[in-house]
Amino acid sequence: MTQDIQHLMRPGTLSLNSLPPLSLYVHLPWCLKKCPYCDFNSHEWTNASGELPEQRYLDAICADVEHALPLIWGRSVHSIFIGGGTPSLFSPQAIDRLLSDLRARLNLEADCEITLEANPGTFEKDRFKAFRSAGVTRLSVGVQSFNDDHLKALGRVHNRAQAIAAVQEAAQAFDTFNLDLMYALPGQTLAQLNDDLDMALSLSPPHLSIYHLTIEPNTVFAKYPPVVPEDDDAYAMLDHITERTAAVGLHRYEVSAYAKDNHRCWHNLNYWQFGDYLGVGAGAHSKLSFAHRVIRQVRNRDPRLYMEHALDTSRAERAVAQSNEVARAELPFEFMLNALRLRHGFSLADFSDRTGLSVTAIQSALAEAEAKGLITRDFQRVVPTERGFDFLSDLQALFLPEDKGGEGA
Repeated sequence: MTQDIQHLMRPGTLSLNSLPPLSLYVHLPWCLKKCPYCDFNSHEWTNASGELPEQRYLDAICADVEHALPLIWGRSVHSIFIGGGTPSLFSPQAIDRLLSDLRARLNLEADCEITLEANPGTFEKDRFKAFRSAGVTRLSVGVQSFNDDHLKALGRVHNRAQAIAAVQEAAQAFDTFNLDLMYALPGQTLAQLNDDLDMALSLSPPHLSIYHLTIEPNTVFAKYPPVVPEDDDAYAMLDHITERTAAVGLHRYEVSAYAKDNHRCWHNLNYWQFGDYLGVGAGAHSKLSFAHRVIRQVRNRDPRLYMEHALDTSRAERAVAQSNEVARAELPFEFMLNALRLRHGFSLADFSDRTGLSVTAIQSALAEAEAKGLITRDFQRVVPTERGFDFLSDLQALFLPEDKGGEGA
């Protein structure tokens, strides 16, 4: 379902003066166990299943990238994010091959940030160092909690001791890394959250991502909902997180992201600034800009079918399950879903550059948001207020198109 490049370059209703930065997302879909809260495209892999099909899957990734090259021809890649699933299930040798294959096919910027997601239950000593030697520059460690009871409730395969060891190993192997935590967990108290923060901050992570546990559709938690803290208690937890992180120089630069100076995640910043990204691998999403349109793509979710289609040169386009233009009327909301997550907001010039639309397209919504105390603005920037950050969904909804059908691009 990939679209012909000549079709994508034809005249349209948008006019982008330049293309945004380009990132690459690589999805490695397997994990040891599907967590009950997880709605990502992840698939359990057990010893009974045999060995991971590393080489065949990497062959498919290479074929997928090659098939997509006309869509990004001449553009450089400024960040790579290898997510999942649990990418650290792949051997360091496989990650080394993956990055070598990508370098051979793409123009990576000299300081390209390369992040790998890793879980504490999937590493032995020196594995993280081997990932670093393979070319990974940044590790994201999925701890979620240091409380064994909460880890069990979340279905995680690691325990507190393994989590601590993994973060210590990451700190030794990498110049920068991220630690993932969650809050408002089943049965969690403010005191227990504080214990998690004590442990996390004692490990001195340069970047911390802290997510509110949400019950997503089509998950085990949606079918069997756990008892989680009330909304008021969850807000109190978030206030406590913000205070504790600020006290140690971790600045909240996005709704769920806290970083020390010079340790912000380039890849995620590009998402939030409505940059472009090519997604390869089972279920991966792409957002790509052209002179007169913006498109979104989704790869086939099933790993077996993804590999089968990507490796069959006669039907490689079938690895892409969906490919659609973003309607002109939908672009303001799509932009705001990302940009308003940033603490410093966005520039009006970036809105026009990234969407190809005039600022007049959002003037009435901006005026309403300002009147409600959700943003501050001047002639250059729009910044969410504390109230806007607290009621982010309400703020973003102001930019929904009046006619959901929208105007086709």
